Amino acid sequence: MSISILAICYIIASVTYILGLKMLSHPATARKGNLIAAGGMTLAIAATIFLYTNDGKPLGNFGWIFTAMTIGLVLGWLIAKKVKMTAMPELVSFFNGMGGACAALIAIVEFDYMYRANLNTPDIAFSSVAHFGHYLAIIAGSIIGSTSFSGSMIAWGKLNGSIKDVSFKGQHFLNLIVLVLVFGFAVYTWFSPAGHANIPFFITVFLALVYGVAFVQPIGGADMPVVISLLNSFTGVAAACDGFLYNNKAMLTGGILVGAAGSLLTILMCRAMNRSLKNVLIGSFGGTKASAKAGPATQKAIKEISLSDAAMVLAYAKKVMIVPGYGLAVAQAQHSVHDLEKLLVERGVDVKYAIHPVAGRMPGHMNVLLAEADVDYDKLLEMETANDEFKTTDVVLVLGANDVVNPAAKNDPGSPIYGMPVLNVEEANMVIVNKRSMKPGYAGIENELFYSRKTSMLFGDAKKVLQELISQIKEI
Repeated sequence: MSISILAICYIIASVTYILGLKMLSHPATARKGNLIAAGGMTLAIAATIFLYTNDGKPLGNFGWIFTAMTIGLVLGWLIAKKVKMTAMPELVSFFNGMGGACAALIAIVEFDYMYRANLNTPDIAFSSVAHFGHYLAIIAGSIIGSTSFSGSMIAWGKLNGSIKDVSFKGQHFLNLIVLVLVFGFAVYTWFSPAGHANIPFFITVFLALVYGVAFVQPIGGADMPVVISLLNSFTGVAAACDGFLYNNKAMLTGGILVGAAGSLLTILMCRAMNRSLKNVLIGSFGGTKASAKAGPATQKAIKEISLSDAAMVLAYAKKVMIVPGYGLAVAQAQHSVHDLEKLLVERGVDVKYAIHPVAGRMPGHMNVLLAEADVDYDKLLEMETANDEFKTTDVVLVLGANDVVNPAAKNDPGSPIYGMPVLNVEEANMVIVNKRSMKPGYAGIENELFYSRKTSMLFGDAKKVLQELISQIKEI
């Protein structure tokens, strides 16, 4: 009876995952969807602990299980509670890495169990004493989970600034060699003697960890959202492999959903960044090329605008489009920009936000940031919709965005971002760009928009500038 109840619990949990994922597609239902999925996960965990049996024996080890769960619960809650919205991308990478590590460890433990069970037949090939499907799930979970863990940790370090981009000549080739060695040792493990299969297996895991570092380490430019999406899909696939190992429907469903969602998001991000998935897999994309194009600003003339003039232009405009970027997140100016929006709306100005799909450091970064400030979701326009409206816009206020508004993506075939869909802000009557300095953006290339006759530069910290603009507009 307990087995059938366990299966029912897993089915219920799987349904909540699907419902939760569906509800995450809109801010109005996202919070509720997250709670529903979390409730399903809680049910799956409780059912596994109390209802799972192995040859009629209960799970046991409750002391270890609940101690580990309590430590994880407290640490996770404290970290999530204290994290700032600007640090959300690295938190996502960190938690995703932990998920990859868990999936890899589960597969490693299962391999160790199989290995020890066959120590009495040391000279027989491991393939003779193990089921191929079982081994395939183990090795896939180990490789993918390890790659996701090490890659996510490097991404976490790069996003918080503690790890720098490292690239060198022949890096593509080296990454491919490491990947070939990973698969080579995985195959060798299958055909090696059962009593010695642990050696090539752990070499495989080690090389997978190395590969995770190797393909994320050189990544620079505006490509980090693609990497986060890809690593997220890796963790999902690794979890699905573990679900196969234990015939756990809840783990299998959750892994498939995460893997599929991450893969689809990766494809969408690749299209948005004009990158091929092959370049993502072999690493070193968006870094070296961008750096090569980077250089000191030329002697081209820029046009600056004062705070009072900018306030006057915004106050008397009929339609204003705000383009948020990572600079807005760094300045923690999301509440200030919402205050500016409300003030302009009170004066009869039509205010909307143009959201590029890869603005910031992770997919949806700007949406999450503005949602925290209670910005109306209906005011957030996707790139295609925003591009249709720029021609009828009086003023575009660019706040800390750079690469996503760079005309080089359309005009310069030699640019590393050429072909990347961008926001056509230059089609508006006037563009005001707020930046701290003329320093290139994350892709490391100069932005021709700054030298356009329609563009005026407003230098300074985004939060301080917005607060001063609000004060100036109130006096008009």
